[in-house]
Amino acid sequence: MTSYIYADKFFLKSGVVGPGYLEIKDGKFGKILDEVADEAQVTNYQGKWIAPGLVDTHIHGYANHDVMDNDAEGLKVMSEALLSCGVTSFLPTTLTSSRELLTKVARTIGEIYQDVKGAKIKGIYFEGPFFTEKHKGAQNPSYFFDPSLEVFNEWQEASGGIIKKIALAPEREGVSEFVKEVTSQGVVVALGHSDATLKEAQAAVEAGASVFVHAFNGMRGLHHREPGMVGAAMSLHDVYSELICDGHHVHPDSVDILVQAQGHDHIALITDCMMAGGMPDGEYMLGEFPVTVGNGTARMAEGNLAGSILKLKEGLKNVVDWGIATPEQAVMMATLIPAVSCKIDDECGVIAEGRDADFIVLNPTMELEATYLDGELRYQDGE
Repeated sequence: MTSYIYADKFFLKSGVVGPGYLEIKDGKFGKILDEVADEAQVTNYQGKWIAPGLVDTHIHGYANHDVMDNDAEGLKVMSEALLSCGVTSFLPTTLTSSRELLTKVARTIGEIYQDVKGAKIKGIYFEGPFFTEKHKGAQNPSYFFDPSLEVFNEWQEASGGIIKKIALAPEREGVSEFVKEVTSQGVVVALGHSDATLKEAQAAVEAGASVFVHAFNGMRGLHHREPGMVGAAMSLHDVYSELICDGHHVHPDSVDILVQAQGHDHIALITDCMMAGGMPDGEYMLGEFPVTVGNGTARMAEGNLAGSILKLKEGLKNVVDWGIATPEQAVMMATLIPAVSCKIDDECGVIAEGRDADFIVLNPTMELEATYLDGELRYQDGE
């Protein structure tokens, strides 16, 4: 079955085109045409813009469910609910925990990831447990230890081979050997929750690490005599930075500074969202820690930020409203770049002929109006 989506603009990998008609054929993207036959089935989004479905590559939970609950049904609820955020692909993200629980979580996701009916699970992101206590954030330091190939291989085997990214602190013992081996397997290594120096971060990047975890947060800051992790993110080549653009985690001016240093094409918008995303203010859990949600943030008892309640559609809009990105750049930062940074851009992040027709409808103020999955309308604002 063939149908068409009419819109003013289409955000493609090569640039913005339109107005025109986007062909949808059997749930896949077709060509973009200037005109179609009078009898063609057309959904009219005149005045609207079409972008790829958003790709959230760092998200712990949503809709009162947490990846660490190890609950298959909860993952399915999360998958469906994320469509209201414009997200059509995501990496369920773990927290530092016991080796045994992480093995169980990896196995559960590996067993059910193809069964979810909403946003598609494109792999797993292991955030830890190879971190440093000084910048532990909402990670439990009692489980921290040095990178271990034996342990990683146990998790990867349990998952069925779908761990796409793992984060570590560059100053741990054995980092270079670990990074070289897992990157040779096609797994992305990210750097974060770390007090590393520029030299230590650079050594990890030389070994193959390529992403900085929620840049500025949970890492040694920039100092004029020791550039640290933030300085590494700003100065090293061919690396990507995750950014939480909720206005709480990172000041918009700091976002702008990093974007200017790295370029829009090396910034991946993420949420780091926890289970309270999409839920009322109140008391929740992030892994093993109680968290209070209110005033747009999730905080631990001592007041530290604990993940976020950000929706990716909000981060997309924020960077435009802050004057940091054009709509085209913002879309790229929330779709293609997260996918590229995690090596899943062969499956998501672009509108391209033959790909799954996963896309969103935006209005000119960058607000989400609809989400489509495999060419089917799955979420509409206000309904």
